[in-house]
Amino acid sequence: MTNLFALNSTQALAGIRARLSIGAPFQKKQCLGVAVVLWTALAFPGWVQAQSNAQTRPADYIVAVVNSEPITNKEVQNLKLRLQKQLPPGTPSPSPQVLTQQALDQLINEKAQLQQARENGIRIEDNEVEQTALNIARQNQLSIEDLYKRLAIDGLSVTGFRDQLRNQLTITRLRERDVDSKARISDTEVELQIQSEQAGQPNAARAIDLNLAMILIAVPENSSDKEVAELKIKAQQVAQRAKAGESFAALALSFSQAMDKGANGGEMGLRAADRYPSLFVESTQALRIGEVSEPVQSGAGFHILKVLDKKQSEMSSTMMVQTRARHILLRLGNELSEAAARSRLLAYKQQIQAGTDFADLARQFSQDGSASAGGDLGWASPGQFVPEFEQVMARLRPGQVSDPLVSRFGVHLIQVLERRESPMTLREQREMVRAQLREKKLEELYANWVTELRGRAYVELREPPQ
Repeated sequence: MTNLFALNSTQALAGIRARLSIGAPFQKKQCLGVAVVLWTALAFPGWVQAQSNAQTRPADYIVAVVNSEPITNKEVQNLKLRLQKQLPPGTPSPSPQVLTQQALDQLINEKAQLQQARENGIRIEDNEVEQTALNIARQNQLSIEDLYKRLAIDGLSVTGFRDQLRNQLTITRLRERDVDSKARISDTEVELQIQSEQAGQPNAARAIDLNLAMILIAVPENSSDKEVAELKIKAQQVAQRAKAGESFAALALSFSQAMDKGANGGEMGLRAADRYPSLFVESTQALRIGEVSEPVQSGAGFHILKVLDKKQSEMSSTMMVQTRARHILLRLGNELSEAAARSRLLAYKQQIQAGTDFADLARQFSQDGSASAGGDLGWASPGQFVPEFEQVMARLRPGQVSDPLVSRFGVHLIQVLERRESPMTLREQREMVRAQLREKKLEELYANWVTELRGRAYVELREPPQ
C-alpha cells in the first residue's frame, strides 16, 4: 500500500480554521480566503452578477482611505451582499447597518495587510495563482476551463478572479511569516491541558494497564463462619509471608487454589484495568509495583494480589471511527487527460455495478502501490488521507462506490468496505490536543495581529456625499 497521498496525524488532527471555508484541499499557503471567493460564486451564482451590476451604477464614492488607498461604497456593498449570502440557512440576518460595518472592517483589514505585504517584499508568482485556481477547480470537480466559463457566466472575468486569488495568497504568505511560525505548543502545555480535561471529568480516570499475580485461598460453598474465619487467617498468613519477601510465585504454587493452581506464579497478564474484576482494581489502586495487598474476599474466597506492573495504558476510552477502503488510481500526464481518466473510471464503475470484482480491476489497472492488494488501503484513521480524498470517502456507505474524483495525485474510484470504532492511542490523543491548542493560539495571534496592523495604519472614514 502506498503512502503517497497519506498525511501525518498532526496535519490530520489540526484541520483548517473555519475562516478558510473550503480551503481543505490546498496547501496551507494557498488557503486563506481563496476558497471563500469560489465557494460563494458556485453556491450563490447571483452574487457575482450582482457585483457586476453594482459596478455599472454611475454613483460611487469613497467611504474610507487606508494609508492613501481608497475603499469605495461599491466595494463595501458587494462584500456586504456576499456576507449576507454566506449566512447558514435559517440564521437571522444582521441588520443592514451591522453588515455594512462588517464589510467595511474586513476591507480595511485586507488593505492594511496587503500594504504590509508589499512593504515586506512579498510577491506571488503567476504560476502559484494558476496552481491555486487549478486546485479550486479540482476540489469542485471541474476542469479549469469549466471553472472559468462558469465564473464568466456569473460576471467575473478570469483577470478579476486571478487578482482576488493573488491578494488572498499574498495575505496568507504574510500571515505565515508573521503569525503561524509563532504558534508553537510545548509538551508541557499539552500535558497541562490533558490534566485539566481529566480534572473536569472526575469519573473519567486515566486508562491503566495492570499485571497482577494472585493467590486464591478458596472458600467452599456452605462453609461455616468458623471455617471462613480459619481460611481468612490462613490467607493473612500467606499475605504476610509474601510481604516479608518470600517468593510470591513459590507461595502461589504452594497455596493457590485458582484454576491454574498457581502456574506462572499466579500471574494473570498485562491487560487494561477494566478487564480485571473491579474488586482487584480497587484493592491494588494504592499499591506500587511489587507491593502485595491484604486478602480481599469475593464469592470464590480470599484473594492475595501482587502488583507486577502498572502503567498508563497505550489505549484509552477515547474512540474514533476508522474506515477500510480500496481505490483505483489513474495518474494524469501527457498520455492521460483528466477527462479521459474520468471516462475510464466511470466505465470501471459500471462494470463493478454489473458484478465485476473491484479488486480484480484494481490489480489490473490501478497505478498505485495498493494495486497488488486489490486497491485495499487498510484501516485508516481520520486525517490519514488528503482532504479531497477523505471528504468523498467519508460520505460513502460500506459497499458503495464513488464517482471519479480528482486529487493532487490523479483521479480515483473509491469503494468503502467497512467501518469500525477504535480506541485512540495516547500519542494520537496528545497530537489531537496539540492541534487544538495550536488552533486556539493561532486564532488569538491572528486576531491580535490584524488589530495591530490596523492600529498602525492611517484610516480615514468619510461621510457619504450629500
